[in-house]
Amino acid sequence: MQKIVPCLWFDGNGEDALKFYTGIFPNSRMTEKQLWGDENPSLKGSLLTAMFELDGQEFMVLNGGPQYKFTPAISMLVKCETQAEVDNYWDKLLEGGGQPVQCGWLTDRYGVSWQVAPMPILRMFRDKDPAKAARAMQAMMKMVKLDIAEVKKAFDGE
Repeated sequence: MQKIVPCLWFDGNGEDALKFYTGIFPNSRMTEKQLWGDENPSLKGSLLTAMFELDGQEFMVLNGGPQYKFTPAISMLVKCETQAEVDNYWDKLLEGGGQPVQCGWLTDRYGVSWQVAPMPILRMFRDKDPAKAARAMQAMMKMVKLDIAEVKKAFDGE
């Protein structure tokens, strides 16, 4: 059992977001849901909360209303080993109105910030040779969607 579960607050579109996310990541599903009842007659029968998993990671969605919005202060990090994974998640998370940001970051159509992070690049940043790591970092800082091969060229001094 996962002890700590992130709760994502939406303004009435939490069920749409849940379906969007579970359609992107493998091994994802809604595990339970609670609907609004008589305590809020205007929303009765619509989704209040739901528990769901994204590739085994548990989350909660809450249709709480317009009081709070997402900011990039909290983001979801998607670990990728290949460029094909980066391209896949990048494209899918941008569908329907998402916005690319920089350095592998994007904001999806619900306002949630994501980092589509190629692990080979992150390993380059930790290299024992500070000059190689710095070249990789400089190359990455110029990118929006991250390109493993281009960062590797900079890392290798090409």
